[in-house]
Amino acid sequence: MSWKVAIFVGNGTEPIEAIAPADVLVRGNVQVDFVSVMQSVEVNLAQNVKMQADLLESRFRPQDYDMVVVPGGSTGVENLSKSGIVADALRAFMGEGRKVAAICAGPTILAGMGLLEGRKATCYPGCQSGFPEGCYQDVRGVVVDRNLITASGPGQALEFGIAILRSLAGDEVADSVKAGMLA
Repeated sequence: MSWKVAIFVGNGTEPIEAIAPADVLVRGNVQVDFVSVMQSVEVNLAQNVKMQADLLESRFRPQDYDMVVVPGGSTGVENLSKSGIVADALRAFMGEGRKVAAICAGPTILAGMGLLEGRKATCYPGCQSGFPEGCYQDVRGVVVDRNLITASGPGQALEFGIAILRSLAGDEVADSVKAGMLA
C-alpha cells in the first residue's frame, strides 16, 4: 500500500523534528510533503536552517494524506498554531480517527484545541501545562495512543519517525528501516 504524510513547517520549526521523521518515512517508501504555513515555500527553520517546502498550506488537501505531523520548536509551534488550515486538519484527523503525530512542543497545539482529552501523550518537559488531567506521560521517548503518536523532544526524532513508519507500514518495514539506519 502507498502512504502519504504531510509534515507542517513554519519559520522556527525544529529542523531535526521535521527532517528525521521524513528521512525515516522516505526510506520506508512513504511519500512525504512538507507543507509551509508561511507566505512562501522557503522556510527559515530554527538554528538558521533553511528549507524549501513542497507546497503552501493553501494547496494542502487533507483527503490526500494518511497522516499529518506537527514538529516542535517554540517559534515554529507559534507559527503552526496561527494556521487555520493546520487547526482544521488536526480537528478532522483526530475526529475521524486518522493518524496524527506531534513532537516536542507540537502536542501543545493539540492540547490547546482540546484534542487530547482522554488521551495519553508526551511533550517537551515543561510544555504540558495545558494538557488535560491524566494525559501527560512523563517519559523521554515516544507515546502511542491509538491514532496519536507523540514524542518528547529533538533527541527522540529518529525514534518518533520509526514509530510513525511502524503505524503506517507495519513492523517488518519499520524494523528493516531501523536496522538499515543502525538505530
